[in-house]
Amino acid sequence: MSAVVSPIREPLITGSKTYHDITEDICGPTERAPGLLWTIAMALSVAGLATFAFSVFWTVYFGIGTWDLNRTIGWGWDITNFVWWIGIGHAGTLISAILLLFRQKWRTGVNRAAEAMTIFAVICAGQFPLIHMGRIWLAFFIFPYPNTRGPLWVNFNSPLLWDVFAISTYFTVSILFWYTGLVPDFATMRDRSTGMRRKIYNFLSFGWTGSAKHWQRFESLSLILAGLATPLVLSVHTIVSFDFATSVIPGWHTTIFPPYFVAGAIFSGFAMVLTLMLIARKVLHLEDYITLEHIESMNKVILLTGSIVGTAYLTELFISWYSGYIYEQFAFFNRALGPYWWSYFGMMACNVLSPQIFWFKKYRRSIFVTFFMSIFINIGMWFERFVIIATTLARDYLPSSWSYYVPTWVEIGIFVGSMGLFFVLFLLFTRVAPVVAIAEVKSILKTSGDQYKGKNAMPHHHAHDDHGHH
Repeated sequence: MSAVVSPIREPLITGSKTYHDITEDICGPTERAPGLLWTIAMALSVAGLATFAFSVFWTVYFGIGTWDLNRTIGWGWDITNFVWWIGIGHAGTLISAILLLFRQKWRTGVNRAAEAMTIFAVICAGQFPLIHMGRIWLAFFIFPYPNTRGPLWVNFNSPLLWDVFAISTYFTVSILFWYTGLVPDFATMRDRSTGMRRKIYNFLSFGWTGSAKHWQRFESLSLILAGLATPLVLSVHTIVSFDFATSVIPGWHTTIFPPYFVAGAIFSGFAMVLTLMLIARKVLHLEDYITLEHIESMNKVILLTGSIVGTAYLTELFISWYSGYIYEQFAFFNRALGPYWWSYFGMMACNVLSPQIFWFKKYRRSIFVTFFMSIFINIGMWFERFVIIATTLARDYLPSSWSYYVPTWVEIGIFVGSMGLFFVLFLLFTRVAPVVAIAEVKSILKTSGDQYKGKNAMPHHHAHDDHGHH
């Protein structure tokens, strides 16, 4: 094996790695028996999934009355959690699509797990509107439905219907994009496997051989899907924001919502990617592939989007004051100083003040600070959705109908359980597919200024791995 001469700038892959080393390091965790940490995490996640299943069954069997929704607050934790999960699902496609189009090399260490996170988060998000319907068995009514009296057309004027189309399109493109990137890596796994495992990976890899023609088609399809996915990143959360912005309720009826929701979604999504990547980095020993360079680059994006979100909060406050519209003014006064003041100040502390720590390089490159902040930010983004929904609805035009909303154990069970669903899916993913894109990591080695000595950088039985991206 020949050594790799490091480039002048700090590399995105640390250590002296050959192609064969990369294949061994990234494929290894899927081939060995799971470790103790993975087993404990899976046991906790399955317990959460069981909680989710029981809470949903309870809701469907006894009805939405088991939640603490009331005549004033018709949307509570259900829609809060829906918007929160959709937001988390944003970073994956952003990292993969937009950064691919801009040829940002630092995406390669994190894009695979981020894309998987997108798909699993959208699956979790999709549960909440269905459960919120109450009569979940009538979910097919969201599609045009032919019957004996002619088709029952859905209400195309409803932003809730736009959600269905936007999220299903986003989900489909994200799956295609994720799976396309996996094909070369499945072929690598196939060549290392035997028996039934080899047959499964052979089926999943679509007969990939690593020929120049295959790579050419792979590159073309990746760019096409990235071009499709990029506007979807902006459109999906814009359409989710229309659920609120197209209403006439003070505090919701505002044009700042679309860009504000998109920035918030990217902000929370990047935080969740960091949470998952730092755990995977430790548990699967991927420190050489998810480096401080990746972490620092992602923290810069968090700082930028956090500042945009903070600007949006202050703009909202200014506009409500400047409008002279007493109902709008009261909505914001009530958010900050009403009965839910704790959620408003929690949101401000987590989302606006805390990310400012990343102005300092020392903290941007600190694993502990980054992990702590990634969780802190997602708590803050959950508070943001709760503030927008619950505090706005709690006090409307009629003081006689004002009320205070507290979730029941069923709602808490569904939310905590949805995290169980998410982590079960993510942990299973780490066992069947490489968490880091092998082919793309090798392409970085080949193009970032590293020099290879000798022709046998890896054994011949992995020869198709040597086709790095050109």
